[in-house]
Amino acid sequence: MGNKSSYTVLAVDDNLLNLKLIEKSLSKEGYKMFSADNGPDARAIALKENPDLILLDIEMPGENGFDVIKKLKDSPETNAIPVIFLTGVSEVDSKLKGFDLGAVDYIIKPFHPLEVLARVRIHLKLSIATNSLIADQASKLRQITEAQVAMLPTPEDNPDALFGVYYKALEEAGGDFYDILNISDKITGYFVADFSGHDIKTSYGTASVKALLAQNCTPVYSPAESMKMINDVLVEILSDGKYLTASYMHLNRTTKKMTIINAGHPPVVCLPVDGEPYLIKMTGDVLGMFKDAQFGTQNIDVSEGDKFFIYSDGLVESAQNKITWASGADSLLPVYKQIAQVPYDKAPIALVNHLFGHDALPEDDIVVLCIKV
Repeated sequence: MGNKSSYTVLAVDDNLLNLKLIEKSLSKEGYKMFSADNGPDARAIALKENPDLILLDIEMPGENGFDVIKKLKDSPETNAIPVIFLTGVSEVDSKLKGFDLGAVDYIIKPFHPLEVLARVRIHLKLSIATNSLIADQASKLRQITEAQVAMLPTPEDNPDALFGVYYKALEEAGGDFYDILNISDKITGYFVADFSGHDIKTSYGTASVKALLAQNCTPVYSPAESMKMINDVLVEILSDGKYLTASYMHLNRTTKKMTIINAGHPPVVCLPVDGEPYLIKMTGDVLGMFKDAQFGTQNIDVSEGDKFFIYSDGLVESAQNKITWASGADSLLPVYKQIAQVPYDKAPIALVNHLFGHDALPEDDIVVLCIKV
């Protein structure tokens, strides 16, 4: 808005003389004018033209100014447009009602054209400053998002890990996070976590966890030892009430052994190369909350071609339908069977498209990892 060469004002008044006076005084100062003499026309113009400011009469037949501003503020397309009321009423109750509905100012009739011009200028300046602040904050949040996404490893950078991934954060600071640990030539670690909360601190938490994974997921430590050491550090550095659920898979391609550690996370799905998909269910404490946390651990033999899916709860939960991952995970097993022939690198997006399609949007962040042995 601050870089615009001209600004638009919508004047709304059932008194045509007032309209002409406003149009003339503002037009000669360089403002582009729209006008309406009733509420429905005013709302239609506001929706189509998106004016920078609206001068709105209160006392109009049919739909009065209070009705109009309420509908404008209820619409996401017009709720940010500043509205100045034009009124012949100076009672405090009327003013308070207008401010409560979202008006930024009042001009009492009969008005002087110079007063209208002065108030229009003041509130356009305030709107410009506010929009600039919003744009600046949005830019900073986008930088955080980009930095967070940049920390996530890609299949192209880790060809030996044989994984495909789908990642979608619904807010600027997503709570879901994954990492790939190249522990040795034949040993790979796969980590998926979901932080509590989606605030800015979360994005810094992901950087901390990534560093802890790199330091502790090594051939020196068993997977269970790695998670215990990471938990002990997180207990010390996370603020009260902060924690993360996580699933860690440690795949040894030489011994064909998979170790899975569960920290309060949805169960891993195994899709055997020859067999039915099944859940690997375990109980375990969350990471970062308890010093003496106990994690679920399971060791399984794997075969070449087996696929495993680790995912966050956004894939299976629905607040709208009151589905939790405890019940939702079981219900999705037939879906994994339907995508059994989809290549591992395309399987995550195939799974998400199958579940959500183009009609239902996910209600939370989602990360889906598909690993092939």
